[in-house]
Amino acid sequence: MEVVGAMTAEQKYDLAAGAVTCGLRFRPGMAASFLRVPAGELTDRVIRLEDLWGAAARELESRLGEAGSSEERLAMLAATVRPPAPAPNAVQQAIETMTASHGDVDLDWLARQARMSERQFRRRCLEESGLGPKQLCRVLRFRRACELGQGGLPWGLVAVEAGYFDQAHLIRDFREFAGGSPRMSVFSNTADGRSG
Repeated sequence: MEVVGAMTAEQKYDLAAGAVTCGLRFRPGMAASFLRVPAGELTDRVIRLEDLWGAAARELESRLGEAGSSEERLAMLAATVRPPAPAPNAVQQAIETMTASHGDVDLDWLARQARMSERQFRRRCLEESGLGPKQLCRVLRFRRACELGQGGLPWGLVAVEAGYFDQAHLIRDFREFAGGSPRMSVFSNTADGRSG
């Protein structure tokens, strides 16, 4: 079992034919308390869950291996993270605001709302999400562009709707985060099979 931190560039993983995989993806800023390590220590890294949890990870892995279906595995993983989380702190609330706005938010205003200096807010956001506020907003905006691109909108409109300054900035993010242009990406296919 592995823990994948926030990634700032395209990553490719080879999976064996017939392999069964399942996992959990946390909302930005919500994994640190579950993993018991600052998210910034995991950025661009893949580490074994056992290195964080020890015997508890080995026990969970054993139980997952004995499960009869993917549904059972997912239920076990969900039960593992279900214990009540503490109320979100000011930085987690700010990250939720960033997420809800798809990264289209004034970060200076957000830092003031969290009652922190810009520097303190950046440091805390990095600890909670694994990314600084500007980088997190870029990733959230890119995710929104991917969602819109799957809907079949022309890429120029996707750029505008996702909050990019222009299409060139959208293409830059696609190259960095997905390893190619929107046309080369799987996101450019619409439901009827035409490229966007």
